[in-house]
Amino acid sequence: MQGQGRKSTSVDVHIGGRIRSRRKAIGVSQEQLASSLGIAFQQVQKYEHGANRVSASKLYDVARLLDVPISYFFEGLAPSEHITPDPREKFLRVFLESEEGRELAHAFPRIPEAHLRRKVLELVRGVVRASP
Repeated sequence: MQGQGRKSTSVDVHIGGRIRSRRKAIGVSQEQLASSLGIAFQQVQKYEHGANRVSASKLYDVARLLDVPISYFFEGLAPSEHITPDPREKFLRVFLESEEGRELAHAFPRIPEAHLRRKVLELVRGVVRASP
């Protein structure tokens, strides 16, 4: 619960972003997550935006429901509260938040032949080079 005068920290925002990324990656809505947690979906929104801090017990429940270890929510955090974001993390998050990205991430490793996976990668690189 948010205390009076407490401002969101970069840690709260980071954890909320990790909740949102994982939830979207596995196709769970805010409403579904909230229902499983026994809270209003608006509370999930506040968690995801870092407006409200997630308690340890609630974070444990979120981790269990999203099928990740607790450490998942802290990956990418600098040792102090002042986070130096890893640019790769942002690209991965944006990729997995898109419907196409999630579908591609799900399908790509299921291509059994390595040479075909390389061909798909070559195709994507070619499209990127040809894009304005």
